Amino acid sequence: QVQLVESGGGLVQAGGSLRLSCAASRIIFSGYLMGWYRQAPGKQRELVATITSGGSTNYVDSVKGRFTISRDNAKNTVYLQMNSLKPEDTAVYYCNAQRGGRGYWGQGTQVTVSS
Repeated sequence: QVQLVESGGGLVQAGGSLRLSCAASRIIFSGYLMGWYRQAPGKQRELVATITSGGSTNYVDSVKGRFTISRDNAKNTVYLQMNSLKPEDTAVYYCNAQRGGRGYWGQGTQVTVSS
């Protein structure tokens, strides 16, 4: 059973920073496309950022220049560094792993940004 466990969420004031981590187990981590998604109350889940096995990254426009996704294949972990946080970044953040048409999700971690 693949496991993705997120951590690092919390409450932060606008302009602050948080670093999310997602530890993966029971997969060959280095071969997976890893991503972070988020879901705000009453809204659909949206893609935030992805990183390929080779380290290429992609971001939704609203977080470009503020968020950075990275991965450490030796630790089976993907990170999301979030700077200059805004109230509209408030959401549950989910880790995702995809390979060969199969995808896995973590349980999510809450990020709340106060104004």
